[in-house]
Amino acid sequence: MERLRYEPFGERLAPEGDAAPPSRASKYLLWAGTGLFWSLVGAIVIARAVFFEPGVFDDFSRVAALVKAAIF
Repeated sequence: MERLRYEPFGERLAPEGDAAPPSRASKYLLWAGTGLFWSLVGAIVIARAVFFEPGVFDDFSRVAALVKAAIF
């Protein structure tokens, strides 16, 4: 009788012989998806650096100073 294997959460794992090797198309899709993800991350970081305005948080610091003066 075959011994069944379980993952840590109690789900039964498929026997090792039933697993099909990954196809070449899935490798390319994984590579393309990973490349797309990291290119979007890079684009967001570059856009944040280009469009960053140093004075954006001046209003927040003024409000924070008013709150601090009101409390203390």
